[in-house]
This record gives sequence, C-alpha cells and structure tokens, in this order.
Amino acid sequence: MVNMQETSAKPNVMCFSGLDPSGGAGIQADIEALFSGGCHCTPIITSLTVQDSANVISVVPVNAALVVEQARAVLEDIPIQAFKIGLIGSVAMAEVIHTILTDYPNIPVVLDPILQAGGGYEFGSDELIDAMISLLLPLTKVLTPNTREIRRLAPTADTLEACAMELLDTGCENILLTGAHEPGPKVVNRLFRHHQPVKSTSWPRLAHEYHGSGCTLSASLTAYLAHGLSLQEAAQQAQKFTWESLQHAERPGCGQHFPNRSYWNRR
Repeated sequence: MVNMQETSAKPNVMCFSGLDPSGGAGIQADIEALFSGGCHCTPIITSLTVQDSANVISVVPVNAALVVEQARAVLEDIPIQAFKIGLIGSVAMAEVIHTILTDYPNIPVVLDPILQAGGGYEFGSDELIDAMISLLLPLTKVLTPNTREIRRLAPTADTLEACAMELLDTGCENILLTGAHEPGPKVVNRLFRHHQPVKSTSWPRLAHEYHGSGCTLSASLTAYLAHGLSLQEAAQQAQKFTWESLQHAERPGCGQHFPNRSYWNRR
C-alpha cells in the first residue's frame, strides 16, 4: 500500500504508448511533454516499432499479459493522477487496458487515437477501431483526434461536428479535435463537450510537417489535468505548449521536424 504522507507532490501519469526509436513520437514524446508539464511519467510500452523521421516500417505489439503485470506493479506502488493512452497496437492490448482502467474509474483518461503515422503507415485496423470505440471511449475523459482520425472513428457522419457528436454518444466525455489537416491560414482546434457550446481556438499555421505533434498535445493535456486544472484551461495550456514546441522544432533526420518539447530550457 502507498503511504500518501511520503509521496511526492509532483503528479504521476501512467502512459500506455509505443516505443519510437527515432525519439520524435511515442513514449519519449510523452515523457518529455509530461516532464515539461511538471509531472512524472510511468511508461508502459504497448508496441515496439521500426520507424524513422519519415515513416513507420513495422509494428510489433508487446505481450498483453506483460503489460498488465507492468501496470499492476506500478499502480499498487505509486498513486497515479491521470492515464494517457497513445499507440495501442492490437485488440488484445485494448482489452487489457480496458480491464485496468475499469479498476480505477476516478482517474481521468486522455486517449490519443493514433490510427495513421505522418508518413502514411496505418496503425488502426477496423477491428482495433471497433475495440477502441466499444472498450476505451466510454472510459475516456478527453479524446484528442485529428480530423482524419475522427472521420475514421465515425465514418458514417457527414460533418466533423456530427463525427464528434457520435463519439460523445459512446460515453466519451470530451473531444479536443485538432485541425492541422484542414486547409486555411490558421489551424483551428475545437473542444466538444456534452450540452455546451463548442470552444474554438486558432493558431498560426507553421511551415513544416511534424512527427510527434499529436503525442505532444495529448501528453501535455494529461499533465495539466493531472495538476487539477479545469478541462478548458488544460486544453488551452496544452495547445500553447504544443504550438511553442512546434515553433521551435528541429529536423534531426531526412524526414519530418520534431517538436522541441524542451524549448523553455534555452541554456
């Protein structure tokens, strides 16, 4: 059992995410964004990937039983203030994450539905999408899709707004929809909530393509929620941090730019 009097005041966030050996996205992006947000990350690796700064080559899911053992060991030792889910990798992984989350119903969950890499690699089969919708969305406090992902999650809806409403009806509490894939001089992100007006926020469009921007946003949002901020304030601060990380992005390889999640450390 955890002795709460001896625990740190720094919030702890458990991340279920894939390992990206290029370091631009996945669990490393989560760790960097959470560290910048003043949180400690407890990383649970769901998938091993072969990828570079341009695209994903292959994905190998981690054994689901091992993931359960890792998560249970940490949860019985360290108090967790929020869960963040990134790359899932398999239906079996969605099932075990569901089992874990149902045992901790009061801990907020941020789900980044990673279905396609920036270079085009497809992560999400129809079966995995169905499992995500039926098992994970009803337990999710905030879903953070881009417009391509939300259309795949709700393919019969005829507008982005209808997509969001359909997914909210699954039990998902809120959706922060990012608009970088839509045309226009600015990127417009929208926060959808049950029975509340849509909150839109616009950001100047930056010049490059980025590897890990979605991971950065969802992990940063999780960090602010773990600190106890309201959803609207957490969403605003996470968007600001992500835009600043992209503005200071670097291109370490031959492909996309990587967000600089430590831009604030100018030394």
